[in-house]
Amino acid sequence: MPFQIIRNDITKTKADAIVNTANPHVTIGSGTDAAIYKAAGKEKLLAERKKIGELAVGQAAYTDAFDLPAKYIIHVCGPRYIDGKHQEEELLSLAYRNALELAASLKCRSIAFPLMAAGTYHFPKEEAMRIAVNAFMSFLQKEEMDIILVVFEAESYKISGRLFNDVKSFVDEAEIEENLDMEYGGIEREPVSYGTNLSAPMCASSICEEDLEGELKKAIHDSLPAHLRQLINKKSMKNSDVYNGAGMSKQYFSKLMKGTVKPSKEKLLALAIGLHLNEDETRDLLAYGGYAFSPVSQTDIVVRYFIQHKNYSIINVNIMLFDFGLDGLTSGQ
Repeated sequence: MPFQIIRNDITKTKADAIVNTANPHVTIGSGTDAAIYKAAGKEKLLAERKKIGELAVGQAAYTDAFDLPAKYIIHVCGPRYIDGKHQEEELLSLAYRNALELAASLKCRSIAFPLMAAGTYHFPKEEAMRIAVNAFMSFLQKEEMDIILVVFEAESYKISGRLFNDVKSFVDEAEIEENLDMEYGGIEREPVSYGTNLSAPMCASSICEEDLEGELKKAIHDSLPAHLRQLINKKSMKNSDVYNGAGMSKQYFSKLMKGTVKPSKEKLLALAIGLHLNEDETRDLLAYGGYAFSPVSQTDIVVRYFIQHKNYSIINVNIMLFDFGLDGLTSGQ
């Protein structure tokens, strides 16, 4: 799961590296910095921090993680927000980039970040989130690493920012339409199609329902990898473009293409984002997996919003689902 967002205390998050928004001076700051020192072992960590010395804004260095559930603590100094005209965005991007590149050089397979500079340094949260997402997306295009964004449990703001209201309106309208449909029965829904390559056996009295269902499941399982290959060729994409764009590990994607795993509906929706499918193409892909869009699923409605608006960022989709209190498409991979 290359990217996930969780609501937790970062000092309790398991990852190879935990990022600390460090004070530039050799002293214990407030917020995340203070919490990490306390959890790791104040005296031990401070002794190692003294060996690093002063940190410039955007600079990253590492120490042992001591009592934290990690191998390393990556200390990086974020910028203090003044007015947005003092290179704050460039410096915060640099801080994320340096932390990620240092983790890669340490051969870390996972890294946990707080939303840097959005606390005591007063960076506007929506801007801080946009910069973090851009940094993660850029890094994941060239490197493989699980990135965990940890939002402190007490924080209740919508990290997706102003876009949340647009998506919330879209979800509300879809739910109202479905309620009217159920109450008045005025809309006929198309039957689920299982793809043009499938020919389910004709019903006959000699065929029991269990046999029919088994044949259909086998046909779906056998045809899904072939359909995915057709889509990848149609979109002129590389496999790496698809699994990175879907927020999927290379190993899981390989198993999927070999037909050795049956993907969940959420994984297919993630692939629809990675493949930049339109809504009709997504319906077909779901059908090949034996699924269909549900008019009562908020997850489905949120994904449809992003597809209709051609916003194919799996990170932004997962962040929006998080704000709705839903699991991300790539959770539990």
